[in-house]
Amino acid sequence: MSATEGHPAPALDLPTDNGGQFSLAALKGKPAVVYFYPKDDTTGCTREAQDFTALAPDFAALGVPVIGVSKDTVKKHDRFKAKYDLAVVLASDEDGAACEAWGVWVQKKLYGREYMGIERATFLIDAHGRVVRAWRNVKVADHAAAVLEAARSLG
Repeated sequence: MSATEGHPAPALDLPTDNGGQFSLAALKGKPAVVYFYPKDDTTGCTREAQDFTALAPDFAALGVPVIGVSKDTVKKHDRFKAKYDLAVVLASDEDGAACEAWGVWVQKKLYGREYMGIERATFLIDAHGRVVRAWRNVKVADHAAAVLEAARSLG
C-alpha cells in the first residue's frame, strides 16, 4: 500500500518531538499536511522545515496541521526544532513502518551508488482522511507555498 491521490491515507500514529504523539485517526474531520523528508539538520530538509515554519500561521488559520516525518529519533527532532526554532510537528518513524506504508521508502541513487532512503514527498489529507494531493520527489524551493495554496482550496 502507499499514499495515492483519491484514496484513504495510510494509518499514521507516531511519537513526536517534545514527548508528543501524532495520530492521523485522531484528526477525524480535520485536514492535515504530512511531509516525509530524509534527515534532520541537512541542507534541503532544514530549508523545507523552515519554509513550512514560515507559513505555519497560514496553515494554522486554515486549521491544517503540518507534520514532518523522518526516521530520526525524537531526541534528534527535539535538537533540530530547537536549533532552527521550527514550528512544525516532527514525527519519528524509527522502524520505517510509516515510510513503507506511505510508499516513500524507495531506492535512490547518488553518484552511481544505489541505496534505500526516504523520498521527499508531501501529502495533503482532507477532512475525510483521503489523500487529495501527493507531491513526489519534491524540490524544496517554493514547495511549502504550493502546499499552502492547495490547502486553501480544501475550504
